[in-house]
Parts: sequence; C-alpha cells; structure tokens
Amino acid sequence: MIVNGVLMTVSVIITSIMLAIISKQKPKNQMQQMFLINIILLFILCFFVLLQILLSKPLNIEPVYFEYLSYIGGCFIPVSLLLTSLIFVNTKISLKKYYLLLLIIPFISLIMLWTNDIHHRFFEEYSIYIKDVVYGPYFYVHAFYSYAVLLVAIILFITGAIKNSGFFSTQSMLILLGIIFPLGINILGTLKIIDITIYITPIMFMVAVLFFALAVFKFNFLKLNPIALQKIVNRISDGYIVLNEEAIITDYNETFVKMFELGKYNIRNSHIYKFLNTIEIPQDEQKSLTKKMLEAYNKDVEYKYTLYCEKLNKYFNMEMNNIKNKNNIIGTLVLFKDVTQHFEDMKIIKSNQDILIEQERLASLGQMIGGIAHNLKTPIMSIGGAAEGLTDLIKEYKLSIKDPEVTIDDHEQIAKEMDEWVDKIKTHISYMSDIITTVKGQAVTLSQSNEIYFSIDELIKRVDILMKHELKNAIIYLKVTNNVDSSFKLKGNINGLVQVINNIISNAIQAYNGKTEETIELIFNIKDNNLVIAIRDNAGGIPKNIQDKLFNSMVTTKGKNGTGLGLFMSYSNIKAHFGGDITFESKENVGTTFFITIPVR
Repeated sequence: MIVNGVLMTVSVIITSIMLAIISKQKPKNQMQQMFLINIILLFILCFFVLLQILLSKPLNIEPVYFEYLSYIGGCFIPVSLLLTSLIFVNTKISLKKYYLLLLIIPFISLIMLWTNDIHHRFFEEYSIYIKDVVYGPYFYVHAFYSYAVLLVAIILFITGAIKNSGFFSTQSMLILLGIIFPLGINILGTLKIIDITIYITPIMFMVAVLFFALAVFKFNFLKLNPIALQKIVNRISDGYIVLNEEAIITDYNETFVKMFELGKYNIRNSHIYKFLNTIEIPQDEQKSLTKKMLEAYNKDVEYKYTLYCEKLNKYFNMEMNNIKNKNNIIGTLVLFKDVTQHFEDMKIIKSNQDILIEQERLASLGQMIGGIAHNLKTPIMSIGGAAEGLTDLIKEYKLSIKDPEVTIDDHEQIAKEMDEWVDKIKTHISYMSDIITTVKGQAVTLSQSNEIYFSIDELIKRVDILMKHELKNAIIYLKVTNNVDSSFKLKGNINGLVQVINNIISNAIQAYNGKTEETIELIFNIKDNNLVIAIRDNAGGIPKNIQDKLFNSMVTTKGKNGTGLGLFMSYSNIKAHFGGDITFESKENVGTTFFITIPVR
C-alpha cells in the first residue's frame, strides 16, 4: 500500500506540473486544448485514487465511494484520447454535434456507478484487488466500449506517426510504448491473468499520456504542432531529404516523392546512393554529389548544385546545409527545386533574344547603309564631274598639239588644270575608302572583336562618316569637343565603340521627336586615368519610371517603335570589350547626358 501511495503521489505531482505548463501556454492551439482536457481528466483520476489510499481507512469510508469520483476522469479519458488522435492525424478538427454521441456511454457508466448500491450492475462486489472484484453485467459494456474507443485512438495514433515519421521512428516507438504498458496490463488485470490493484490503471494512464505527449510534440512539449508542420512541408513546392552523418536518408516530404516519381520505391533509412541510382544519375556525378553532401554535414557551408535527371528529363536546383541543435550537427538538409520550366523558358528567351539582337543589328546596318549610300553619292558624282573635266581637257590638249598658236604656257595651263582634277579625284577616292573601311568594320556582330590602337581623331572621323546622313536628315547638329591630346591612343575594338556612340547619338536624335535646329554634344576628356566620352542632348530627359532599369534588356523609351536592345547591347559591349561602364544623368524637361567611361590601358 505504501508503494501504491508513493506512485499515486508521484502521479498527482506529475499531472499537476503538466497541468501548470499547459495552462500557461497562450494562445492555445486545438492540440494544446485537447491535451489540457486529457491532463485534467488524468488529474481527477489520480487525485481521487490518492485520496482513496490516504483517507479510506482513517475516515472509515468505503473505497468504492472514492471510485465514484475517480471514474469521472476514467470514463472520459478514452474519448478524450480518441479526439486527441483525430487532431493528431488531421492537425485540426471541427467539433461536430455527432461527437457528443461518444459521451453517451461514459455518462451512463457514471450513472450506473453512482447508483450501484441500488442495482449492483456495475460492481457486484468491489475490491481494490482486481482479482477479488466481481463485475456486474454493465461493467462489461463499459469496458468493451472503453477498450474499443482506445483501440481506435491507438490505430489513429500509429497510422499518423508512421505516415509522419516512419514505422521505426522515435515518434512511433513512443506511441507504441505508451499503448503497450496501460492497455496490456489493464487487459491482463481485467481478465485476472495477473494480480494487480485498481491503482495500476491511473498510473498506467499517466504513463500513456506522457508517452503520447512526448511523441506528438517530439520533445518540444506543446511548443509546436508537428502534424501541422508535416502538412506544411508536404505541401511546399520544394522537396527535401534529411541525411545523417553516413549519408543515410532519415526523412523526406511528399513533394520530394512526387518530384522524383518515387511512389513505388521506399528509400527511407537507405543510403543516398539508392536514391541516386533509382533516378539513374551517372556514377561519377553520384560520387561528387555525395561528397558535397558529406562536406555540408561537416562544414558550416551552403553548397549549391544543378542536377539534370535524364530519366525524368528535368533540372533541379539543390541546396545543401547541415542541421544543428544547440551547436550539435544532427544531419544534412538537402532541398530540391524543380527548375525545368525555368531552363526551358531561358532557352526560349535566349533564342528570341538572339533573333532580336540580330534584327537590331540588321536594322542598324540597314540604317547605316542608307546613310553610306547617301555619303557615297556626293564623292561619286564629284568624281564623275572630274572625269568629265579631264575628258574636256584631253580633247582640248589633242587639238592644241598641231595648233601653232598654242604656246608652252597654254600647255602648262592645261596640265595644271588636269592635276587639279586628279587631286580632286584622289580626295574623293580617299573619302570613299574611309567610308568603305568604316562600313566594313561595322558590318560585324558584337561578339567579333578586333582590338587595335586608335586615336580619338580616328574615332571621331568614323562617327562623323556614319552619322552624317542621319544628322543631316534630322537637321540636328553634332558639336564635337576633343580635350584629349592628339598623341593619345586607346586600345580596343574601335568598331564596337563607334557602334555604341552612334546608337546613343541616334537615340538623342529620336528624343528630339522631330524638332530641328537642335544640338547634340560629343565631348572627350581624360579623367582619373579614364577616357570619358559624354554625349549630351536637351531633348527633355528620360522618364523616372524607366531610369532605374534603362540598361536592362527589353526596356525602351520608344514604345512600340523600340526593341529595348540598343542600350542593353551598348552597355554589354562597353563592359565586355573595354572593361568600362556607361552611366547617365537625366533631368525631366531638360535633357540627358550619357557617360562612357573606359579605363586607359
């Protein structure tokens, strides 16, 4: 009896502590509320059984009357555990009216117990020793119902635990232990196979509830609802696996299973190689991946990897980190994100971008050729005029050969005029040669690089040749200011730089939106060992909503008339071919200045 008294005292103390802990939790989720009810019922059961031990003999009170009060907890604990198991499986339940039907038998049991002195249908003879108890016929109804409800609760607990963490998980083991002790001992005692007292029931119920609490809340008592957490991780778009230090898979979510079509495979508690073999990853890549995962376990370093699964024809981004608990590494978390669609979209975007870039280049080339045709027209006509002049002089010279009146001075005058026409032809041919050289340099793709040393004067000459026609048509003046010494030479792709400058000048011309007699300034300076090329207009500035993303691909200030590739290509060109930068200053209703900054090498 002393042992029973000590055990019951311990049970009351433990339930009191649990009651205090749960009561302090604010706000309480449904699981916490249900466990509070469990603990209250358990406290009632243990408290009145303890009173029975302590007071029945001293006060000469029949022990069965204490049983009347303790059964308030004992009758309802199976139902409360059933509701707890439903919440465990479903995270949260709606308390429907039909759940009240579960309380009918417990209420009848209490009534039958409290009126037992009249009909003796619950206990015919009561004793604290179960082997001496003679049960009435209703007791078996009560016992069958209680064990049936407990059995359903147990099945739900086990099913939820296995689904949540696996059959051999700590959670499942705790629930199984919580079931085996009270249920097994009580069944053996009820069948009078073993000799126990009635005090064993509340003690075993307390043990069961403790095990269930530890299992449900996974050692973080009532701080977190694990089933809710599991449902969350099962529904997130990323798949994950958890590995131990030996690269054994200890946990994963449903997204991971669906992502890799692993429905018929069981990879829990198997080596990572089994998973990688299942999705047919090459052996060399398997070794590399496993090595990274093990390194992630041992180091506080995040590893990222892009995995292509040929079997599924899918791409996955992987992130690997170790998991710590109070500075102790307990595993490796590997996240998987399906980025197949992203890769497909990038291929389409790259293909479309290549087409647009080529269209932009061809459009620029077409515009350039139109200007060149106009530029060539003038020297060709001049050469034609010179040829006509030379033809007339030749005819005149032939006639003068036999004319005795033609003096030597006349011959020298004819020769002088021929020389003048030849000089004019040479000048026009040199200009045409410059145009052809410039066109040849520009009629290449941005990716082709021809690095040479060139002067600012050569750069200005090429810009002037290529922009002359467009500026003339728009009636816009280009004012060039060169503050760089004539001996300065810049190394790089002159054709690419000409294309960038011309593109910005063209944009400035279009920004004037048809206004004539306006000026664009082109200024060259050396500053902080950089060549700074400024291109300034007074065309009203760039809208603020575009300024922050101006150098992004597909951003244009020209609406449907622009592709948004000109400045993007210019920016990329200066970055790639010169290691420089393009910046700008713009004031709305005033104008814009672009700065091309190139390090001097």
